[in-house]
Amino acid sequence: MTATLEFAVLGDRVDRSLSPVIHNAALRAAGLVGAYRAIRADRPRLELAVGALRSGRLAGFNVTMPLKRDAFELADALTEEASTAGSVNAMRLAEGLVEGHSTDGPALARFIDRLAGSGDTPILVLGAGATAAIALAVSGDHPVYISARRFAQAAELAKRGVHAEAIVWGSAVAGALVVNTTPLGMTGEVLPQGIVETAMGLLDLPYGARPTPAVDLATAQGTPTVDGVEFLLAQAVDSFRWWTGIEPSLDAMLRAARKV
Repeated sequence: MTATLEFAVLGDRVDRSLSPVIHNAALRAAGLVGAYRAIRADRPRLELAVGALRSGRLAGFNVTMPLKRDAFELADALTEEASTAGSVNAMRLAEGLVEGHSTDGPALARFIDRLAGSGDTPILVLGAGATAAIALAVSGDHPVYISARRFAQAAELAKRGVHAEAIVWGSAVAGALVVNTTPLGMTGEVLPQGIVETAMGLLDLPYGARPTPAVDLATAQGTPTVDGVEFLLAQAVDSFRWWTGIEPSLDAMLRAARKV
C-alpha cells in the first residue's frame, strides 16, 4: 500500500494562497500520492502541526505570516538558510528532529542578484517584518533603505545591517531596487507615489487574482519586475525538493498557478 504524503501551508492569510494549487500540481507531475492544503493557524495550531510532523501525520509544511518567527523558535534544528534568515517558512522531520528551513532567503538572494546585480545599487525595502529582515540579511554590500508605516520598527530593523538606514514611509529612492514585502497590492492597493516611478527594478511579493498595480506600473514603464507568483514558485520548488528529494516540474507548477 502506497503511503499518502500530507503537506500544508499554515498562517493567518492562507485562504487565497496559491501554494495548494502549485504543490498539488507538483505532486501529480511527480507521480506521488499525496495532498497539500491550506490551514489557517495561530501559534497553538502551529504547535499541533509540529506534533503532526513528529508522529508522521504530516510529511512537511510551509509557514507564512505571521508565524515564521514562531516556527524558528519551535524547530529542534535549523538549516544554514534558516539561521541566516532568522525565521522559518518550511519544516520537516529529519532523523527524529523537527528541522526548520528558509526558502525565502535563497529566493530573495537570487532575485536581488538578477535585478540589481552586484555593486552599489540601492535597495528600498518596504515593510519591517520577517521577510523584510531576510531581504536585509541577503542584500550583501548594497546600501539598504527600510521604509515601514511604523518608523520605529523600520529603525530597529535597520540596526541589523551594516549599510542600512530607516526612512520615512512613502519616501522614494531614485534608482533603487524596490522590494515590497508588505501585503499592499494583494487586493488592489497602490504603493506611495514616486516609489515605483523612480525604481530601477521591482520585486513585488504580494499576489492576487491579477497583477498588482505596482507590477502594472513597472511593466508599463519598462522597469524589470519579479512578481509575487514568480517568487512563490521559486520558494515552492525549493520546499518540494527539500521535503521529497525530487526535482518538481516547474512547468506543471507554473501552469497551475497561472490558470487560477
